[in-house]
Amino acid sequence: MADLFVIPQWADLLAIGIGAMQGALFAAQFRDRRLDLLGVAIIGIATGFGGGILRDVLLSQVPAPLSSNWYLVIATAAALLGMLLERLISRLGPLVTVLDALTIGLFGAIGSTKALSAGLPEVPAIFVGVLSAVGGSILRDLLLNRPIALMHVGSLYALAAVAGTGTLVILLRFGVEVFLAATFCVALTFGVRILAVLFNWTLPEQRAIEKLPRIRRR
Repeated sequence: MADLFVIPQWADLLAIGIGAMQGALFAAQFRDRRLDLLGVAIIGIATGFGGGILRDVLLSQVPAPLSSNWYLVIATAAALLGMLLERLISRLGPLVTVLDALTIGLFGAIGSTKALSAGLPEVPAIFVGVLSAVGGSILRDLLLNRPIALMHVGSLYALAAVAGTGTLVILLRFGVEVFLAATFCVALTFGVRILAVLFNWTLPEQRAIEKLPRIRRR
């Protein structure tokens, strides 16, 4: 079972690279924060590393970025590329959303499969996958001192990750090959997130409970 769920290093590096690029692109939009190039790069790297570090801490493993020289190199290069793209592309909204959705899918698939390889049951594996998927965006928002997008109406970050990782675990239970199941997880997570943005899908908003009018006694 452990051999079945070995995560290729290239997949982890791809997720971190895309996450770092997305984080740098996102941070570069906030002109009012007066971020310098180093600040944008740090936010990009933190976005790329956030989900993977949270995943490995939960699994009591050495964080993947500390296991090879390539992780920091790839994350830094991707963040710098994100800054370069920000200066070349005027309308960043769609690109940031696409990269964000792809990052969620990749980290969700990697997180759940790595949790299964560590011997976790299916439901905790989904939980680890979801936290891995949203960890980078949470750290990004904290560093930018802005409301965490995950907790606000219209994000559907966690719901998209649950849909993807849950489907992955079910497919693996029925004997589907792990690469195919992970691909389907990424595609489904990506699709749910993009459709939520396009069609403004949201969960019900928390509202204050209205007090019933008091009945006056005569």
